[in-house]
Amino acid sequence: MLIKAGFDIEFGSHADTPMTALLSIHPSRNRDLRTPHRIVIGQDVPAYDYLDAFGNVATRFLLPAGGARLHAEFLVEDSGLPDRPAPDVPVTPVQELPEDALPFLLASRYCETERLMQTAWNLFGGIASARSRVEAIVGWVHNHIRFGYPHARNTRTAWEGYQERVGVCRDFAHLAVTLCRCMNIPARYCTGYLGDIGIAPVDAPMDFSAWFEVYVDGDWYTYDARHNQPRIGRIVMARGRDATDVAITTSFGATWLRKFEVVTEEIIPDLAQDSFRQAA
Repeated sequence: MLIKAGFDIEFGSHADTPMTALLSIHPSRNRDLRTPHRIVIGQDVPAYDYLDAFGNVATRFLLPAGGARLHAEFLVEDSGLPDRPAPDVPVTPVQELPEDALPFLLASRYCETERLMQTAWNLFGGIASARSRVEAIVGWVHNHIRFGYPHARNTRTAWEGYQERVGVCRDFAHLAVTLCRCMNIPARYCTGYLGDIGIAPVDAPMDFSAWFEVYVDGDWYTYDARHNQPRIGRIVMARGRDATDVAITTSFGATWLRKFEVVTEEIIPDLAQDSFRQAA
């Protein structure tokens, strides 16, 4: 399956402003690219990429006074298979987990495990299977939070999402990640593209999405408390402890958003090049 994806984002600014962006696809998907992936910033604004502490591709640049447009468009091949479930095995004892999984058991900026520990064990402590425990958490969070774009707030933590019971995809992910960590299942926050592929069309503007991954029996598995069903066509951009680590853009000065468009759609292979020419 071929997916056409990309974004068209524009920022305004009064002065030259340093910025970083995590808008490239994750290196684990590079082999699936069928056209080059390149972020174009304004009129030849210099930029360079580096790998951050979590292995994500971050882009550094100086947003010029007056602002600039960030644009990318690419084709990526996908298996078309839905998210695979974790194996039905017992939860791995903490003492047997690899060291690189341990940070994803700890509290972080948006995931206050200490405030939800007792709640998590009261709700899910009787479930022995790792898969059943994760699925129970996903289902519970899906039913606990009411989705709505008007409810978006970039400071809402997992504890506040639990209390307020409203939010957007990041709030579903933060609460599910926190509950999994409370139950000794390493969980990491993910951002990326998730189009309306394989489901009925959604009457809403396309956006980047947030989901999470859990570490079970030696591997990472994708779950999505916002949708509560396996999906196809995910394109991960970044992974981290929570939304702090994978912010789409970070500006070190005053900027404002002028335009924000995201595209993710399946295309017919024979029409791929024609689609690109028309969009150029």
